[in-house]
Formats: sequence, C-alpha cells, structure tokens
Amino acid sequence: MGKAAESSKGLVGVMQAFLKGATFQTTRPQKDKTAAGPSTEKKAKAIPWVEKYRPKCVDEVAFQEEVVAVLKKSLEGADLPNLLFYGPPGTGKTSTILAAARELYGPVLYRQRVLELNASDERGIQVIREKVKNFAQLTVAGTRTDGKLCPPFKIIILDEADSMTAPAQAALRRTMEKESRTTRFCLICNYISRIIEPLTSRCSKFRFKPLANQIQEERLLEICDKENLKYTKESIAALVRVSDGDLRKAITFLQSAARLNVDKEVTECTVIEIAGVVPPKMIDNLLQICFKGTFEKLEVTVRNMVDEGYAATQILIQLHEAIIEGDLTDKQKSAITEKMAVVGKCLSDGADEYLQMLSLCSVIMQQVAQNN
Repeated sequence: MGKAAESSKGLVGVMQAFLKGATFQTTRPQKDKTAAGPSTEKKAKAIPWVEKYRPKCVDEVAFQEEVVAVLKKSLEGADLPNLLFYGPPGTGKTSTILAAARELYGPVLYRQRVLELNASDERGIQVIREKVKNFAQLTVAGTRTDGKLCPPFKIIILDEADSMTAPAQAALRRTMEKESRTTRFCLICNYISRIIEPLTSRCSKFRFKPLANQIQEERLLEICDKENLKYTKESIAALVRVSDGDLRKAITFLQSAARLNVDKEVTECTVIEIAGVVPPKMIDNLLQICFKGTFEKLEVTVRNMVDEGYAATQILIQLHEAIIEGDLTDKQKSAITEKMAVVGKCLSDGADEYLQMLSLCSVIMQQVAQNN
C-alpha cells in the first residue's frame, strides 16, 4: 500500500510539474503579445471609411428629411411605428435605423434591445417562429442605466427583407400584431414589390431617394478634409458621376483611390480606373465609328474594348446614356434602345460579350445609315 501511495504521489508531482511547464510556455507568447500591444491596436483601428464615417446620430443622416423628421419625433418620446425602409443601395437605410437605435437606448442597452438579422443570417420560417418570436416576447423597462428615459420596447431590424421567403414573411405578420406592446419591427429592402402586402400595410413606409449630387459632394469633401487628402474638383465630380446616388460606393471608391496613390492627389483618371467605368473618350470614339466608319473598323474597335477587359454591361449602360442624349431622331433612338434591351437580356443569360456588342453597334450603324 505504501509503495502504491508513493508512486501515485510521484505521478501527481510529475503531472503538476508538467502543467506548470505548460502554463509557463503558454504565458510567454502572451507577454510578447502585450509587448506588441500598441501596434496591434493601431491595426485594429484601421477600419473602412464607410464604417468610420457612418452616421452616429439621426441628425447626421444626409438628404432623407421625411425619415429623419419622423425618427426625431420618436426620439423625443413619441411612439415609434413599425417601419419599412426601401430604396436603392447606399442611400442610408441601415445607417438611419442603427443611429436611431443607438440614440434611443445608449451604448449599454443597445446590445440587449436591438436584434439585427441580415440576409447572411438564416431567416427561414423556423428562425422567425423561434428566434424572432422569443426575442419579441421579452418585456423591457422604460429607463436606461444612465437614468435617461427610453421607450419600453425593443427593435428587430430585418435587413435585406426582400430576400426572405414568402412563408417566413407570412409568419411574421401575427408576431408583429401580438407583440406590438413590447417590440417594433424595421424592415429594410431594395424592392418593396417583393414584400407581401400584409406586411407593407402594417408598416409606415419610407422611400430612401438616391442622394443628390451636391449632398454627395459635400460628404466626400468633408471626408477628404478629415483624411487630409489631396484632390481635384474633377475627381470629386467623377466620383459623384460614377456612383449614381450611392454614397457607400462613392466613399469606397474614394478610399481605394487614396490608397492607390499615397501622398499624391486623387485625379479623375484614377477614379475612372478604379470604378471600372469605360473612359468617355472610348465611348465617343465607338459612336463616331458607328456614325461614320466602316464595319471592319467597328469590328476592330469592339474587339479592342472587350480585350481591354471592360464589362459589356458597363459599355451598354454608357452607350445607352450617350444615345439618349445624342442628336438622333426618336424613331432611331427607339430602335436602338429596343436592341439594347435584347442585348442586356442576352448578356445576363451568359451570351458572348464581343458578339452582342458587335450586334448592337451594327444596329446603331444601320439606323444612322438609313437616315442619311
């Protein structure tokens, strides 16, 4: 018995020594980590400008006056209806409701009171029946930890709601009504037509407009000043032009352009290069050949454009703008745009880009020749 006890003690001793050694080894890299703390902290702070300059409060939201006015009233203490935000991407839908929620609940309560489900999360009928329903049934107090009053309801944000299945949307209807005392819903989507009628009738609908050029310009100049960027007026105008009212896209392009030419000024050429837009000169040249050139020249030009790597869909968009604004008759424009619609459909079905562009340009050439 004595020998067995001694051997077991010996084993325990060995184990303890081993564990001590293991803990000693694991603590060494941790010390190194703390030594490299400041540099890692700096790296963590390097966030995209889209997130860095996302509105922190409702007042910072640009251009959407109606929505801001309603949310301001609710922040003053009035009740908040169920909301449905719809409109093009990058117009501030998600930013607006997140800013309002942060103002309502403060940084501490925000995590407990707001449930955000995006299209990347699973949002089938089972999730609506379980996760959303359980969260909606919780009751909450009407005060914050800092003593300020806050509404006695929670907010469930369903981003990209138009990608939810119809059964999941149907399951949401009853929950919306039953839990109206403790929960408000905010549905966010690009296309309101994809939301079922019973849901749209239960919400206050707000359309988010594409941002006006001047508003976009002001925001971009503000970011340039804060980031100490050198820029030209033409580059800011090009950013506004290529983003089509999508401020998120404009800010992302600006950051890419700034990173491409560090310590140099952001130029119009850089912006056009990054945005993947076909240079206007190339479009003008293509149209000139369609109007006055030969089919052989046209063939070479289209081949060069496709070989340069420009997307046929992008060429199509820019050609459409040029044709609509060009000096052609209405009859010619209607024939060409009808062909553009067919080409657009073929491209989305995976047809050959070169053949489709050649087909479109030959129709433009044909229409101009008929008129002459």
